[in-house]
Amino acid sequence: METVTPAQGKSKKSKAIAKTGGAKFQWQIMESLGMDNNEIAKFKDPEYWLKFFPALAVDDLRKLGVKVDWRRSFITTDANPYYDSFVRWQFLTLKKQGKIQYGKRYTIFSARDNQPCMDHERTVGEGVVPQEYTLIKLKVISEFPSKFSCVNQLKVPIFLVAATLRPETMFGQTNCWVHPDIDYVGVKSTQQSCILICTQRAAQNMAYQGILDPSHPGHIDIVANFKGADLLGLKVKAPLSSYESGVFVLPMMSIRSSKGTGIVTSVPSDSPDDWVALQDLIKKPAFRTKYNLLDSMVIPFEPIPIIETPGLGSLPAVTIVDQLKIQSQNDRDKLQEAKEKVYRVGFYDGIMLVEKYKGLKVNSVKKLIQDQLVETNEAIIYYEPENLVVTRGGDEAVVALCDQWYLDYGSEEWKTEVRKAVANLSATDEVRRGLYSTVDWLHEHACSRTYGLGTRLPWDDKWLIESLSDSTIYMAYYTIAHLLQGGSLDGRKPGPLKIWPEHMTPEVWDYIFLGIGNPEDLVETKSHTSLSVPILKRLRQEFLFWYPVDLRVSGKDLISNHLTYYLYNHIAIWPNEPNLWPRSIRANGHLLLNSNKMSKSTGNFLTLADAVEKYSADGVRLALADAGDSLDDANVKEEMAEAGLLRLYGLLDWFNMTLEILNDSTLQQKSDYRTGAYTMHADFVFENEMNNTIELADKAYASQEYREVLKIVFYELQAHRDRYREVCQGSVHTNLIRRYMNIQLLLLSPICSHVCEHIWINLLNNKTSIFCEKWPELSCPVDRILLLQGRYIDDTAHTFRLQLKQYQSSKSFKSSKSVGSHSVTQFIPPSDAVVWVAKAYPAWQAQILEIMAANLSDDGKTLADNATLAQLLRPHLKAMGKMAKRAMPFVQLVRERFVIHGKRVLQLQLEVDECEVIKKNLSYLISTLGLRQPDGLKINYSCDSNDSRIEESVCPLEPLILFCEPSTSASMTFLNPDIGSGLFTLNGVTIFDGDTYTDVVSRVVTHCRSLALRSKDLKNITLYRFTDPTCGHLRIPPYPMEALQIVQPTARFVVDASSSTITLKIGSDFIPIGKKLLYTTTVSS
Repeated sequence: METVTPAQGKSKKSKAIAKTGGAKFQWQIMESLGMDNNEIAKFKDPEYWLKFFPALAVDDLRKLGVKVDWRRSFITTDANPYYDSFVRWQFLTLKKQGKIQYGKRYTIFSARDNQPCMDHERTVGEGVVPQEYTLIKLKVISEFPSKFSCVNQLKVPIFLVAATLRPETMFGQTNCWVHPDIDYVGVKSTQQSCILICTQRAAQNMAYQGILDPSHPGHIDIVANFKGADLLGLKVKAPLSSYESGVFVLPMMSIRSSKGTGIVTSVPSDSPDDWVALQDLIKKPAFRTKYNLLDSMVIPFEPIPIIETPGLGSLPAVTIVDQLKIQSQNDRDKLQEAKEKVYRVGFYDGIMLVEKYKGLKVNSVKKLIQDQLVETNEAIIYYEPENLVVTRGGDEAVVALCDQWYLDYGSEEWKTEVRKAVANLSATDEVRRGLYSTVDWLHEHACSRTYGLGTRLPWDDKWLIESLSDSTIYMAYYTIAHLLQGGSLDGRKPGPLKIWPEHMTPEVWDYIFLGIGNPEDLVETKSHTSLSVPILKRLRQEFLFWYPVDLRVSGKDLISNHLTYYLYNHIAIWPNEPNLWPRSIRANGHLLLNSNKMSKSTGNFLTLADAVEKYSADGVRLALADAGDSLDDANVKEEMAEAGLLRLYGLLDWFNMTLEILNDSTLQQKSDYRTGAYTMHADFVFENEMNNTIELADKAYASQEYREVLKIVFYELQAHRDRYREVCQGSVHTNLIRRYMNIQLLLLSPICSHVCEHIWINLLNNKTSIFCEKWPELSCPVDRILLLQGRYIDDTAHTFRLQLKQYQSSKSFKSSKSVGSHSVTQFIPPSDAVVWVAKAYPAWQAQILEIMAANLSDDGKTLADNATLAQLLRPHLKAMGKMAKRAMPFVQLVRERFVIHGKRVLQLQLEVDECEVIKKNLSYLISTLGLRQPDGLKINYSCDSNDSRIEESVCPLEPLILFCEPSTSASMTFLNPDIGSGLFTLNGVTIFDGDTYTDVVSRVVTHCRSLALRSKDLKNITLYRFTDPTCGHLRIPPYPMEALQIVQPTARFVVDASSSTITLKIGSDFIPIGKKLLYTTTVSS
């Protein structure tokens, strides 16, 4: 006989430690942080942790630029007498309201620490709660094998105990299962006056629940050790089973020792796993022979109909296995699917077939049948953790039935009020669902423990308040902490009002936070406080000014504990003041680094201090904002930090360069910056885009979607700026650029604080911090039509460029010429094009839109599916004629637009006057396509084309561009002699017959990327020809002026198609210029 006590046994490594290849002691971890041995030794005093680490955390957070009123920081243990007094008051208030009770309850428990193990005291299993099982007592009614004669000689009953979640199915037992290779123990139960056989892990849980020896919690008296194979073939009495003479113990290979007792009841009528395992034994004689099982132990036992399951009959497991064609126990995926379906339908909709409960729904009799089994001593209520829990000490936690103080979170009255608070809370759907779910299952929560750090229960000081219970309303303490504590985290000296901890009596706390009493009465009764009336009023005013909590941010793992308790306690402390309840909660995932969990053992590890040192504070903040907004784990990518840092430098360079131009009127003129009234369509579009950005950013910030914020205020806003500059061809308006600067900095400053503050103060020369500024205001309401026009011109330019590229790859774009004996392919760009736009939807498209609009969902957010629409369109296809084949592609196009723009895409009246918008941006389109200025692009309506192909190809918002065959042309090289200008030789610039000076200069600008970025003002570019057109360019630069002649702006270029030569026509003179010209610019670099 072997006795196991709680202190006995081998040390167990947690799964988390096992995965890393070995545990690290705390000493080693601290050594890896650079601490010396003398420093590490000081941590044997728990209080030293509170002195050492907070200052380092504050320092790291300051480096990151976290905006905190550090005066309100505090330690949440009795080391801080002010906070200790606050928590004692809180618990006195809760107890007065009957929210705190004392008694036995099931709780996750550390045998090593001999006390409950709360969520924050676990390395594995945070959020795991006790799971209730019914232990079915299967009495052994046959003898054990001879090697266990000692067991046969025992004069007490012996039971195999099987843990089940479905006691209502016990009527259908045909056998019970064990795993042949699992280790089992027989343990003495003085409480039950019998021997119970199960795994030692299950026995450990029973030992702390009073099932074995109530007078010695944790004590296990083992009378025998078994392998599962030793138990095979035993005959047992199965409670409630129709096989009253007994059933047999059989092998099942899928049983896990880490769940339940390692012994499983078999109900093949309603369990697909059981039915398939039983079939394997029936169909495989060799399997039976391997474990010395007689045919009589297996074959006669047929499934027993016990529940009528809709759609699956009275033997649902048999039916579903046949339906899914499950062949063996190895079909795990199919078995899981079968199991879920049978349980879901059977438990909620099934009807009992057995006597006494016949006709009743399954979910209504589960508790009744459990009670019946317990009352007849055929079952025991048993708990274990629903999943693995490993304590910080490294032991696997159990469930214990403990005497302790607990918060009665299971109170239905309390739950009702919490649900109201959740309904009114601002939170994401994921968070709200998580809170509702937690409230549904949450019962009593142990709020006390026997040792550790924290505040002692004011009415029973042998208990400490555990860390999840003393941190539920400390946000209220924030409001006055700076007045109580003198700038120290532990409150070792009083604050500016000279308040001492002993001044803070329960009556004072009642007045400050609950408004109970009046300060004059408190002061008159010196036993309550010696504080003055003005001080009491000041404390009350501070609380009322700041409360309620506008936003609480925490980890997703705290939804099921801290954040839910946070709501419970606010409602309990302020039951009649919902205006003081929390307003919003944001939860986030854990932090990944480069898509993997951080781990020192793998090298994928980065401290906050190291990250700031490596990427700067703003680089880290930008990467964190980009890491993600949902409950999914946020993924910080170092490549994102690097790219973001470079982009911030780019933004800083842009500000430096642009401010240099804005602050110099000469440079403004040379750069063609405009002042005065807005004259270009792009001006109004850009102003509107900035106003829209302000609105979108405000909405994204308010909902804490920081990745979305970053997209809007960092990437998209800069993209709007660049598009504005592109569409204006460099001729931007100074007022809009200055407004952009302000908006860019103000919207980005919450994320990239340091860069924005530097630009705001040092470059823009503002006298006060950017954080003293108001949120930017709209210059005018956002014009949705103008937004559409801006998007339209962007999309149209992009589409035209793609069509130009397609045209350039076509045969019509290529021509050949002979050079000596070789044929050379020459690429000649078009100089002219025609754009065709639609005035209205063709009749067939209009009809489709009407049908789609008529079948929109009631909320206007969902289109009918394609199958439905195809059915609805079928009667109209004949009338559509040859357009019928394009009906469904058009439906798909509308569907794609609907996702972006919503139901307005179904309107027949066009919101954008395409012809007008293109005309307003004609110069930009001609420039971006490299067409002939100023009239190389014509605009026509498709209905005027007299070409059915054009009419069929063009629809609203989908213009068509057709490029004209290129006129006579030749290519020319342009040299740049300016050293260090960033301008280079341009090869292959096409010259068309009849080009003007402006046409050619414009084409040069288009070819030269760096020049295009700095100036689109053609007057700043000068062209020169060589006086010797044949050999002049062969000289070594710099070229003397006597070798050059300025090309007059009145000149025209003439191309001889037969020889591909180019001459200048000035008046009546024709001047040969060869194949090379010079270009220079007067724009400052």
